[in-house]
Amino acid sequence: MTLGITLESVTLGYARDPVLAAIDLTVRPGEVLVVVGSSGSGKSTLLRALAGLLRPYRGRIVAGGEEVAATSRDRSMVFQDDALLPWRTVRSNVELPLRIRRLARRERRAAVQEWIARVGLAGHEDRLPRELSGGMRQRVQLARALAGAPRAVLMDEPFGALDAQTRAEMQRLLLDVLRDTRATVVFVTHDVDEALLLADRVVVLGSGGVRSVIEVPGPRDPDADRAALRDQIIKEL
Repeated sequence: MTLGITLESVTLGYARDPVLAAIDLTVRPGEVLVVVGSSGSGKSTLLRALAGLLRPYRGRIVAGGEEVAATSRDRSMVFQDDALLPWRTVRSNVELPLRIRRLARRERRAAVQEWIARVGLAGHEDRLPRELSGGMRQRVQLARALAGAPRAVLMDEPFGALDAQTRAEMQRLLLDVLRDTRATVVFVTHDVDEALLLADRVVVLGSGGVRSVIEVPGPRDPDADRAALRDQIIKEL
C-alpha cells in the first residue's frame, strides 16, 4: 500500500533563522512529487525531515496517519552520493535492508537477485563498489532502496553527479521501476527538465517556503512540449 505524507505548519531549522517556515504540503499516495529550488532553499532539509532524520522545530509531519518521529523502513532514502558500503559486494549491499529486517535467507536472496536483474546488474553481483561506474553504483543504491518494499522513496539529487547519457538512462530506469512498485516518491533536483520528466507535481521552494505547486500533465515523455511549464518554474526560481 502506498503512503501519503502531510506537513502541517512545519518549520525546519531554528526559531530566529528557519530554513523553511510554516510549510503546509500534502504528498499524495503513489505520486512522484519533485522538489526544486535554488541552492540553500531547503530542498535537502525538507527531505531529511520527511525521512525522520530531522525533527521539525514547529509543526508536525504525518506519514500514513502516524507522526514522523524517527526513520522507518516504510520510508527509504536514496542519496546523491551512492552511500554504498565499500567492503560489501553488490549482492550484500542490496541485501542489507532485508538482513536488518531479519528476512529468511532464501527469501532475501531471491528478492535481491530479482532487484539486481531489474536494475540491469545481473552478472555483477560479486563486484565491490570500487569496481563499478558511477551509474552502476546508483543502480545498486536504487535496488537497495526498493528491495525492502518501502511505501515511500525519498531521493536527494540521486543523478546529479552523473554524465548526461547515464543520467538519462537512470531516469528511464526509475520510471520503469516505479510503474511496478507504485511507491510514493519525493525527488529533489535542481534540474528543471528532470523535474518535468519525472513529476506528477513540482514543488518550487524559495524565500523560506513553498512558492508554488505545479501539476505536470502526462505522459512522461522526454520529447513532450512543456516549454510553458519550464518557463514558469524558471521564473519562480
